[in-house]
Amino acid sequence: MRRSSPAAMAALATTALAATLDDLCTVSNVQAALPANGTLLGIDLIPSSVTAAALYNATGGGMGSTTTLTYCNVTVSYTHTGKGDKVVLKYAFPSPDEFQNRFYVGGGGGFSLSSDATGGITYGAASGATDAGYDAFSNSYDEVVLYGNGSINWDATHMFGYQALGEMTQVAKAITPGFYGLASDTKIYTYFEGCSDGGREGMSQVQRWGEEYDGVVAGAPAFRFAQQQVLHVYSSAVEHTMDYYPPPCELALIVNATIAACDPLDGRTDGVVSRTDLCKLNFNLSSVVGESYYCAEKNSSSLGFGFNKRQAQGSTTSYQPAQSGTVTAEGVAVAQAIYDGVFNSDGDRAYLSWQIASELGDASTVYNSDTGAWELSIPSTGGEYVTKFVQLLDLDNLSDLNNVTYDTLVDWMNTGMLRYLDSLQTTLPDLRPFQSTGGKLLHYHGESDSSIPAASSVHYWQSVRSIMYGDLSDDESLTALEDWYQFYLVPGAGHCGTNSLQPGPYPQNNMEIMIDWVENDVKPTRLNSTVSSGTNAGEIQLLCQWPTRPLWSDDSTFDCVDDSASIDSWTYTFPAFKVPVY
Repeated sequence: MRRSSPAAMAALATTALAATLDDLCTVSNVQAALPANGTLLGIDLIPSSVTAAALYNATGGGMGSTTTLTYCNVTVSYTHTGKGDKVVLKYAFPSPDEFQNRFYVGGGGGFSLSSDATGGITYGAASGATDAGYDAFSNSYDEVVLYGNGSINWDATHMFGYQALGEMTQVAKAITPGFYGLASDTKIYTYFEGCSDGGREGMSQVQRWGEEYDGVVAGAPAFRFAQQQVLHVYSSAVEHTMDYYPPPCELALIVNATIAACDPLDGRTDGVVSRTDLCKLNFNLSSVVGESYYCAEKNSSSLGFGFNKRQAQGSTTSYQPAQSGTVTAEGVAVAQAIYDGVFNSDGDRAYLSWQIASELGDASTVYNSDTGAWELSIPSTGGEYVTKFVQLLDLDNLSDLNNVTYDTLVDWMNTGMLRYLDSLQTTLPDLRPFQSTGGKLLHYHGESDSSIPAASSVHYWQSVRSIMYGDLSDDESLTALEDWYQFYLVPGAGHCGTNSLQPGPYPQNNMEIMIDWVENDVKPTRLNSTVSSGTNAGEIQLLCQWPTRPLWSDDSTFDCVDDSASIDSWTYTFPAFKVPVY
């Protein structure tokens, strides 16, 4: 590609800056910026589909945001060459005086891609969203994964898995320079940010479209999709197998007692278990047996959002009577089995689980007012995966766990892993295309995440290190990896946010850190985070980069230490499967 001279580029930049949003936000300008068909292999843009409208003081900037933004709202469609389908894209282009040569992609959650195209505006970035060819603006992927019983919608599966976001980004990077009147080879810094399935989406882009991105921030990724989703059934399977259905208050007491006992192990008593590894190595759950619990009666509501949802659609309300009693050996056995992870009947490990001191939300039972008993409540997050993705039945949940054993769960994991290995599993560990083109990856995970286990992220980091730098010494591989891929555990944090049970820190400005790393070569060594509640509210903590672990020396200072025994407690193999599980 011919490069423009510095003088020509300066002239173009001056022209772009002199233009107003109204000047640029026209159908003709967007159409002129579209690349000729054949430029992007397999993508044929449809110029007649273009719309463009300038929006002033509009609300946007991400889910729940009340920020007012000014931008050009653009839609354009494309078809895959020779296929006859249609994919709708929408983009938000900031005013030319605010544009900073950036493109931003925001992740979704649950089974939904993000439908908001304005997340990058506050960073001076254009941003976009895609309907993925299955009207993802209105439908979640689980609603369209099956054409009917036994018939998988593979187009939607691959588009949700990784393809749609990559294509949307390719199109955006081709359009953006022309939209602003910049040289066609102008560098557009491209970023992704997401958590939960949004984190998995970010990892899918690193793995499949690595050359397209400069910086990716991925939180609590829902990768290893088959194991992760079936894990949501595991707590119910434990209760069913042991034939004990603990009152929610009993489980809550077990968790809270564990937090209280393990809190000081990190060197500071602050209500936060910063070292779940030390808790795992030193605390015996059986010590809680006999402790008293009491919970007042309540009506609770679930909004059914994301990967913590317990119902497939909408909100639900449930009644819990007052609960009182003492922790039983059976209750502790249920909790211990859940924390230990999934094994087959031969004792081979199939999967890891949530860290000790994490909330046991998937184990929540439901009260039957007619019988006065606590009964099984299968989380639909896992149940729906089994019915739709494994059994290929258009059902929103499992009706029961009759005849289901731990071996059954392992079989479900294996079926899902192999069937969706190249679409949803999202565990490719060779990231050389991303690394070799200068990409930076900031990966974080709440250590007490009760939906996606923190050890899941540790295992992926270990897999990347082993595959890419297995021929180097420990120190050499760590140095090589941290230069472009950094991973942080967030003490006490829950799923993609703070934890009501542990008033710990949480990162607040990951994207600003990433932009500084990419554009100014300011490489982080620790991750800035802020405590937002409790007695230490407002405290700034610089989190330790994995594999070092925090150890408080006094109430105001902690060190990042090497602890081989603790690291070993985070390290897993999965011999229940015959293929590698990265």
